[in-house]
Amino acid sequence: MTTPSSLYAQRRARLAAQLGAGGIAIVPTAPLQQRNRDSEFLYRHDSYFYYLTGFAEPGAWLVLTAEGHSTLFCQPKDLEREIWDGYRLGPEAALATLGVDAAHSVADIDARLPRLLENRGSVWFPFATHPGLAARVEGWLNQVRARVRYGALCPAQQGDLCTLLDEMRLIKDAHEQDLMRRAAAISARAHVRAMQRSARMLRAGQDVREYHLDAELLHAFREEGSQCPAYGSIVAAGANACVLHYRADAAPVRAGELVLIDAGCELDGYASDITRTFPADGRFTGPQRALYDLVLESQKAAIAATRAGNRFNDPHDATVAVLAQGLLDLGLLDANKVGSVQDVIASRAYFQFYMHRTGHWLGMDVHDCGSYVEPSEVGQVSERRDPLSGELIQNRPSRILRPGMVLTIEPGLYVRPAPGVPEDFHHIGIRIEDDAIVTETGCELITRGVPVEGDEIEALIRG
Repeated sequence: MTTPSSLYAQRRARLAAQLGAGGIAIVPTAPLQQRNRDSEFLYRHDSYFYYLTGFAEPGAWLVLTAEGHSTLFCQPKDLEREIWDGYRLGPEAALATLGVDAAHSVADIDARLPRLLENRGSVWFPFATHPGLAARVEGWLNQVRARVRYGALCPAQQGDLCTLLDEMRLIKDAHEQDLMRRAAAISARAHVRAMQRSARMLRAGQDVREYHLDAELLHAFREEGSQCPAYGSIVAAGANACVLHYRADAAPVRAGELVLIDAGCELDGYASDITRTFPADGRFTGPQRALYDLVLESQKAAIAATRAGNRFNDPHDATVAVLAQGLLDLGLLDANKVGSVQDVIASRAYFQFYMHRTGHWLGMDVHDCGSYVEPSEVGQVSERRDPLSGELIQNRPSRILRPGMVLTIEPGLYVRPAPGVPEDFHHIGIRIEDDAIVTETGCELITRGVPVEGDEIEALIRG
């Protein structure tokens, strides 16, 4: 899907209108990162920069004024380097291709930036995202200050550009939503293939390892046009599923055990994020199914709470209420020790088995930008002491959900051996995660190309 340059121009215009009189913004992209001797990591652009330009080459900068004038600094054309590193757009072609007003070689940035900063009222740039950026901006400002005796004015204020761009990126437009639906569909099909490969290899008597399923995911992502995984894929067999950020390794996948896969592709700069937990050979055991159904029930409660007008915390609260009751019903928590459901929630006794939040923003980054506090209510603060850590926590009203916001819904349970925990549940880790676009009437689940109901999962894998 080709994104029209006019869409990026519209975003730049929206940002320019927020810079204030005489404002100027400086946005660098990500640099190349060295992996080892004479080799770099696969390049990935900076999300803020790409959001405003659609330009994916390294070594580029965007400068935008409050009047809407955009200047791009990029790598110059160099036919010899292009033999080694690939095609470069170059400043001349950038004007028409990207729709910017001016373009120069990045080699000229130190000479040109101080003049662009002269007589501006404020300078905006992303804080704490690019090492050394603040010092470099200060160096350019010092050159402006050196010219004050010649009548030059230096920007008197500095602002964090992330505060403006985060709000813009939080609501996804129709184009972004379509991209995310496509990424989600690719990832869902990859999960289906990994599930089926697990059972197929086990039925054939083959040695199945986590890396076999990881390879199936990568194959499916690339085969359908995804540029790369959105994050390091988690493929966790058996007890490894109780490690939240486990990475696919060489552990065996055994019949009778569960496999937790948390994986999603990135497509044209936008992430997907899916988790499914399934029986390696296609059939849940009794304890596995009991925990699985509990997590699924909690996810359904969270989905019902995900709608415009509700708060970001509402899906998490709905999840915790269901899990707390289920943990008591299954005997993982002893009511004689922890009390009622309300007591379990108040004391956070469930934290032993469920220690993360139920979702996060999703977009260009898998943990996307955007405040989780409602901006209009940020001053409404109350304090509470965490019952587990004793830490003093400041509560602020959580974000009001609005159409176009995209978030994950991902409850889980992770049962490690511990005193009082029934042995039948030991080493079972389950998470179910879907991506949801908030709508006026609820939410659109864009990742249900891979099933979640226990019976459907068993049928899919056995088939």
